[in-house]
Amino acid sequence: MNTALWIVAGLLAVVFGAAGLVKLIMPREKLVDKMSWTKDATDAQVKILGALELAGAIGLILPAILDVAPVFVPLAAIGLAVTMAGAIVIHVKHHEGFAAAAPAIVFGLLCAFVVYGHLGPRPF
Repeated sequence: MNTALWIVAGLLAVVFGAAGLVKLIMPREKLVDKMSWTKDATDAQVKILGALELAGAIGLILPAILDVAPVFVPLAAIGLAVTMAGAIVIHVKHHEGFAAAAPAIVFGLLCAFVVYGHLGPRPF
């Protein structure tokens, strides 16, 4: 189970790290083509979301690798799961359909798996 947690946390860290960097580096106007929700967001909102995703990605891996405050791993996963819940709400609000919300659902469930693995009845 510990191996599965590392694999899932690593996958999530790569996905959220890349997504966060894109939102931090690219101007909002260029993101509108691939992320339609950004047309309704301010530049600051997109940058803050990117910073939160990048921080969450770091929080999934770094505390566990360094064995310093490993409680931050499930906390980062909780934060990213809440972010994915917000993404689902935004996709529904914009009437984008299940296909647009599916990645957020999957990544949110993977975040929940990491939380359960670290804080569940038999944490690893």
